[in-house]
Amino acid sequence: MSPRALKSLEPASTDPARIRNFCIIAHIDHGKSTLADRMLGITGVVSDRDMRAQYLDRMDIERERGITIKSQAVRMPWQLGGESYALNMIDTPGHVDFSYEVSRSLAACEGAILLVDAAQGIEAQTLANLYLALDNDLTVIPVLNKIDLPAAEPDKYAKELADLIGGNPEDVLRVSGKTGQGVEELLDRVVELIPAPQGRADAPARAMIFDSVYDSYRGVVTYVRMIDGMLSSRERIQMMSTKAIHELLEIGVSSPEPTPTKGLGVGEVGYLITGVKDVRQSKVGDTVTNAARPSNDPLPGYTDPKPMVFSGLYPIDGSDYPVLREALDKLKLSDAALNYEPETSVALGFGFRCGFLGLLHLEIVTERLEREFGLELIATAPSVPYEVTTEDKKHYTVTNPSEFPTGTKIASVSEPMVKAAILAPKDYVGTIMELCQSKRGSLLGMEYLGEDRVEIRYSMPLGEIVFDFFDQLKSKTAGYASLDYEPSGDQEADLVKVDILLQGEAVDAFSAIVHRDKAYAYGLLMTERLKKLIPRQQFEVPIQAAIGARIIARESISAVRKDVLAKCYGGDITRKRKLLEKQKEGKKRMKMVGRVEVPQEAFIAALSGDVEGRDGKKK
Repeated sequence: MSPRALKSLEPASTDPARIRNFCIIAHIDHGKSTLADRMLGITGVVSDRDMRAQYLDRMDIERERGITIKSQAVRMPWQLGGESYALNMIDTPGHVDFSYEVSRSLAACEGAILLVDAAQGIEAQTLANLYLALDNDLTVIPVLNKIDLPAAEPDKYAKELADLIGGNPEDVLRVSGKTGQGVEELLDRVVELIPAPQGRADAPARAMIFDSVYDSYRGVVTYVRMIDGMLSSRERIQMMSTKAIHELLEIGVSSPEPTPTKGLGVGEVGYLITGVKDVRQSKVGDTVTNAARPSNDPLPGYTDPKPMVFSGLYPIDGSDYPVLREALDKLKLSDAALNYEPETSVALGFGFRCGFLGLLHLEIVTERLEREFGLELIATAPSVPYEVTTEDKKHYTVTNPSEFPTGTKIASVSEPMVKAAILAPKDYVGTIMELCQSKRGSLLGMEYLGEDRVEIRYSMPLGEIVFDFFDQLKSKTAGYASLDYEPSGDQEADLVKVDILLQGEAVDAFSAIVHRDKAYAYGLLMTERLKKLIPRQQFEVPIQAAIGARIIARESISAVRKDVLAKCYGGDITRKRKLLEKQKEGKKRMKMVGRVEVPQEAFIAALSGDVEGRDGKKK
């Protein structure tokens, strides 16, 4: 702990002039959580005995994967020039899929620390988060982290950072979150440069909800940033969007453990507990006011995030459907970017169609549902939203291939487009352009950020990016490239729906909307995959891929046959033929009445790509 750290039992002054609200923004794996750990240690809010790596990352998933998923707010005391200050820090995620968490955190702050790895330099998400901070009119403090690494090149990247945001390379702070070098100077700089929060202390109370979590014992815990007025313990508060009124059982600050206080004033960041168990009562972006003296003007709130990827989540055991509904309600509270609505599937039963911001978001939500609520789930193949217009001028928004209109002529299909920014060393430009063109991308421009780093901008279909684009990009550039993307409207394309038929019946879970050029490849892939996964029946089973009524690929699962000739030894050939014809007739009748049962494991394996043949070996 620093000798300058204020370590008193009394809460720091709530005078707005003594408060600084800031967040840390960076690309994934540039050391945000490590720097936050060091700040907690230096300011003394976490003792050396209690300290652990990634202290603010509360979920097991975050600690195992080494990534931040949820932003966390913490209050730290600091002294400068004999004055005591309260620093409210929000540690934010770095991955593009969690950019909504970052945008909400920025709206609760006046300043941001822009963190860049001194060994890797500026990356795609660094730029995206910087532009988000500038859009919110935040004061940006540029910082180079990991200067203790042997591969660090602080002078080179300080110049790159200074050129990007304007200023001198000498103004870029150099710190090491691991050793603590330069962190005290950074806290001083936060106090000096970041403006104090503005607000009217005598106005009716207005607080912005920027996050919330569900506690099984205490109900909904709501995190707020006070804008005007004051909220005190045991008073009645009102949620302005729902008009619901609750009694405030506890109010306090996170330091970093919940610490009750008498109240929250202008500019303070803290939490509210009302004991409410209904998770719909606390909406992120809502305004909290005093019920006795309410404000008439709600705060502007946040724009709702637009889902980029849709997938169906189904419980393996159908009786878990109500548990899944409740689990999604609770998860929505701590993950405001999650959207869901009920749907049914002929093959999978009752489930939910969920909207996510990307594939990592989908993966994390599925894993959290399985871990935190003990559910076993199947996630269907991800798809993106398409706009379909038929020749009779009807418009459909299709988030699931089964919603694709049939029995009518399609006039046009539009798919969502994104502007992708790829940062990589200049040696990989040709490889990246080749990959992007194979994914139907069109080049928007190129810009050199330094002597050897280039930013390539492409317009690409979202459907091509969300599956394996990032994996291919990393493998083709030896891991050096970084990717960021943002939606840029819709564009017409030659898209078709490919149905997979089992014995002439379409199985909705395997249908997909793909570009016509790739339809044959998808049909071939799925028919071959299902041939290996579906057990043999008493009759032959044709597996077909079709676009409308046209079959584009076919595989057959041969029937299990009994050796009816075993009792024939010698004699005329007509005896054997008679027995074989009799068996053939029986198989024909069986095929007319028999239904193909697809085992649950086959669905999971076909949709996830883990294919095992009937010999048990992975293909």
